[in-house]
Amino acid sequence: MNKIFAGGLIAALVAFSMLAFAQSADPAVATVEGFYDALTASMKSGGTAKGRYEKLKPAVERAFDLPGMTALSVGPTWGSIAPGDQKQLVDAFSRMTIASYAANFDSYGGEKFPVDPASTQRGTDKFVKSSIKPASDAAIPLNYRLHQADGNWKIVDVYLNGNISQLAQKRSDFGATLQSGDASALIKKINALADQALN
Repeated sequence: MNKIFAGGLIAALVAFSMLAFAQSADPAVATVEGFYDALTASMKSGGTAKGRYEKLKPAVERAFDLPGMTALSVGPTWGSIAPGDQKQLVDAFSRMTIASYAANFDSYGGEKFPVDPASTQRGTDKFVKSSIKPASDAAIPLNYRLHQADGNWKIVDVYLNGNISQLAQKRSDFGATLQSGDASALIKKINALADQALN
């Protein structure tokens, strides 16, 4: 067999095997890995928080169920909020989420984001374990809960240190604001948090 042809055939078989593996990978894990790829690229690019915000925006919108997270963060009163205010809350929550990643992951120092190759199914949700591994420090657990949204597995909650639900913390905070004000007060508060992260 011609050596050049044989080499090309082997390369094609390897590429096909890698493609088959990628296609059979856990889709919930793929969502988290895809987000980490975008986050790492944003960190490496540096620049301003607003610049990183624009780079991260499509990746966050693709990986996170932002409308679902907003509704769950607001809690039981979500259904009683006017549709126009609901939209403004989703927009504000989306801005805050993207801005938070843009501000908190502002540069790259050799960090790794290892992800367990298989998720754990609990009811209709999937849980993906991962961590942030600084170049010279211990790994920090950072886990995700995902559910089906728009036909894809999307992140609906993030667990710092493996078990501290960010959704639960926001629900407590947002609930207190709604008790002392109304939807417009919460919209203003969330937008202010986004502005603070970007400045």
